[in-house]
Amino acid sequence: MTDPIEKLREYGYELPAPKAPVASYVPVSRSGNLLYISGQLSSNDQGVVQGLLGDNMNVVQGGNAAELCAVNILAQVVHMAGVPLHEVKRIVKLTVLVASTPEFFEHHLVANGASNLLVGVLGDKGKHARAAFGVAALPFGAAVEIEAVVEV
Repeated sequence: MTDPIEKLREYGYELPAPKAPVASYVPVSRSGNLLYISGQLSSNDQGVVQGLLGDNMNVVQGGNAAELCAVNILAQVVHMAGVPLHEVKRIVKLTVLVASTPEFFEHHLVANGASNLLVGVLGDKGKHARAAFGVAALPFGAAVEIEAVVEV
């Protein structure tokens, strides 16, 4: 298998330095061989990708925002947990929060942005269980927030 960092580059991403928590929590909590990754916002080096699905964002834009969350999850695994991506055994579960109007019903399609990136970068180790649902608002106006459970 190609190195996961090289696969990430094929998607056009470098692994970013994780952002520090902005509230009273830790970004990664480890219990045995499981990493619990706190919610990662749809953000990049230009800031938080803001939006409301069903209002000022479409599914493609939402999927791109979810993809950024997945990149930030991988950054937490490497930089905060100290686990190289090639040592990840599997992504166990994602919980995807999508800022959306009450009339928006395609949260699962937005979540595919993250899921597809994780499978593309990690292969079968990136396949995971998932929940995706809509919320009225997310911190800093983010379009998407995703938390993860990762086996190492």
